[in-house]
Amino acid sequence: MAALRGTLLLTRPKSALAGSLAGSCLADRCLWDRLHAQPRVGNGPTFDWFFGYEEVQELLLPLLQEAPAASPPRVLDVGCGTSNLCTGLYTQSPYPVDVLGVDFSPVAVAHMNSLLQGGQGQAPLYPRHPDSHLRFMQADAQNLRPVAASGSFQLLLDKGTWDAVARGGLPGAYQLLSECLRVLSPKGTLIQFSDEDPDVRLPCLEQRSPGRTVAVQELGPFRGITYFAYLVKGYY
Repeated sequence: MAALRGTLLLTRPKSALAGSLAGSCLADRCLWDRLHAQPRVGNGPTFDWFFGYEEVQELLLPLLQEAPAASPPRVLDVGCGTSNLCTGLYTQSPYPVDVLGVDFSPVAVAHMNSLLQGGQGQAPLYPRHPDSHLRFMQADAQNLRPVAASGSFQLLLDKGTWDAVARGGLPGAYQLLSECLRVLSPKGTLIQFSDEDPDVRLPCLEQRSPGRTVAVQELGPFRGITYFAYLVKGYY
């Protein structure tokens, strides 16, 4: 399959990653439990490595508007951590959306559920659209069967989760992709956000995503770093 290249021009900077993770096994749950338990940079309620919701809303909102056969469309964020992707969609999307964030770190899930309900000195979160919903659950993105039936989501988001899992070996990353494609509806879209070069990522996605198209959009640069959105889509 041919890869389609495009450019999405966005300008807001990415958040700084709390501490250096160089040399760490990013597939280790205990590492993420410790990271999510640390005080957040700038004392903000969420933490994003790479970038946050604002940087990619221009990419996401048209997909929600076009999502077929569901009202509201269901969105799954795998490895959501304490990112503001889920909360941004819930509080800012003008279209109805049913969002589920999953992470294997109970610390991250507890933090986000507390934030949703108005804990940590924050006001409760409310949807921009009255039909929108948001939930957070603990789950392993390599085994989503406890939380997600096959073909049940119209949009899947993976912001750095493949990158983290792949640090423990490519078989784990391939299992992650397999699970994402299993729960994705036939005409749905999976987006992997990463700084990995297309020459490396595209062959993996093309070989492991039969019956789907694979495209890439360039994002940024944000603070001097260029990122990519890898889109795996069903045929319409």
